[in-house]
Amino acid sequence: MFSKILYPTDFSEPSKKAVKYVKKLKEAGTKEVIVLYVIDEHELGAMVEGCGWLGRNPAECLEELEKSQRENAEKELGKIREELESVGISVRTLIEKGTPYKKIIEVAEKEKVALIVMGSHGKGVLKELLIGSVSENVIRHTKKPVLIVR
Repeated sequence: MFSKILYPTDFSEPSKKAVKYVKKLKEAGTKEVIVLYVIDEHELGAMVEGCGWLGRNPAECLEELEKSQRENAEKELGKIREELESVGISVRTLIEKGTPYKKIIEVAEKEKVALIVMGSHGKGVLKELLIGSVSENVIRHTKKPVLIVR
């Protein structure tokens, strides 16, 4: 039924809980999972602005920040890959840059996934909300079924 799943993650606790559900979906026929991390370009922009206040070259700062985020993401994605492959699921990892909810929807469409599985909220400032803005926007704008894990 859900042979191909998109699992977007920001490595937050709710996002990590979603891995357990992804693993369980193997019993429902899941064969492949695409694990996606999106480097938030708006977040990067805010960090680069801070570099400017410190007198650093914004272009160099942006390059360093993005490189650092990619390296950290690759390490974390590797851990998730191992966990999912240990139960017999084929895994591909992707790192994209852009607006998270838009990239999630774009990848879901491009990859023709049957389901998107994601945490209820991420590492944003308003963690206390029932559902995060990325999750909410994905639900509102995608045509794909979405499983939100609290």
